[in-house]
Amino acid sequence: MKKFILALFLVLAGAAGGFWATTDDDMKALVSSMPTDANVLFWNTKQRDAAFRTMDRIPILAKANIIETGDDVYPLPKGSPITINTDVDAYMKAQRTAGLVIVQDGKIRLEKYGLGFTGDGKWTSFSVAKSFTSTLVGAAIKDGFIKSIEDKVSTYIPDLKGSAYDDVTIRQLLTMTSGVKWNEDYADPKSDVALFNQHKAKDGMDVTVSYMRKLPREAPAGTKWVYKTGETNLIGVLVSSATGKKLSEYLSEKVWVPFGMEQDGSWLLGSTGHEISGCCVQASTRDYARFGQFMLGGAIAKGQSILPADWILSATTKQADIGDPGKGYGYQWWTYDDGSYAAQGIFGQGIFIDPKRKLVIASNSNWPKATDDKVGQQREAFYRSVQAAIDAETAAVVPPK
Repeated sequence: MKKFILALFLVLAGAAGGFWATTDDDMKALVSSMPTDANVLFWNTKQRDAAFRTMDRIPILAKANIIETGDDVYPLPKGSPITINTDVDAYMKAQRTAGLVIVQDGKIRLEKYGLGFTGDGKWTSFSVAKSFTSTLVGAAIKDGFIKSIEDKVSTYIPDLKGSAYDDVTIRQLLTMTSGVKWNEDYADPKSDVALFNQHKAKDGMDVTVSYMRKLPREAPAGTKWVYKTGETNLIGVLVSSATGKKLSEYLSEKVWVPFGMEQDGSWLLGSTGHEISGCCVQASTRDYARFGQFMLGGAIAKGQSILPADWILSATTKQADIGDPGKGYGYQWWTYDDGSYAAQGIFGQGIFIDPKRKLVIASNSNWPKATDDKVGQQREAFYRSVQAAIDAETAAVVPPK
């Protein structure tokens, strides 16, 4: 079937001469190395290099909704270059980094690109989108569409009634403590994360809901943390159901337009038409940095916060123990005990936010594997080196007493 889809794609591409005549070099590179498997987890490095910057422009394999921006752009003026005790070029090569933007105190202190990518391009987010989706839950509460995160999920997604999710709260989805069994092994083609988007949905039902309503329970709700992309997709369905709006529309309304993103973004769709809310926003690296600034500044857009007063503190501090000292999980944010927090996606996508140092580090990469402890630890070390550089600057300006 996948070979048939690929053949159909190439036939349509050949027929649509006007499309290919105007396509850019990235799309041509993608066509020349087109994956025969639609599952990104099993593409090779060359295929990912081409595809990650064009995910929303691959006919047949993906459809996307636009996240519209407005006329005003949130300024990111250039500040003085930051002196980091790390060879940034070597770091980016080791990480296979396409874009790296460091913003401190509202100014760009470093901006560099690799893999033939530029600041004008958009790169896919993977699970960085989870933190966007979480933020929309807070917005929906502020707007009165959702009463409380203590509400049952099945109140907003009736198709989950009678399933293992019937007694799960929105809070437990946000913290990934539902107790429902799930396999997130990116290297296993039989894992839930590899299979659930390929599931054939029951008529009239969202594909994620159709898949996940059949999953068994492995622990009482609220007692066990397990990372589950499918549950973030459920959160997206819930927000769309509660607001009556597409996620792309709501994100545009609450963040992209009022805060002032530089470019339109996009959000890939699942087979039944909902945005894949656990994944797959496309945006520029600078706009990922702007989202970090948005959070750092209290989610204020046009003079008002779009979130409840206590949302950011609760969302970005440890709500669940993940078994890693010094770290935790909040409401779809990875947390650090020093008060910093991060959005993270497979293959090296990230937004690191440190309120104490007024620091945002946005990075887009194509790691050799979806997850890799070695390159992950290297990125953590880079974060610490940037923090140390800022602390050294502060100490030089205000010597300790």
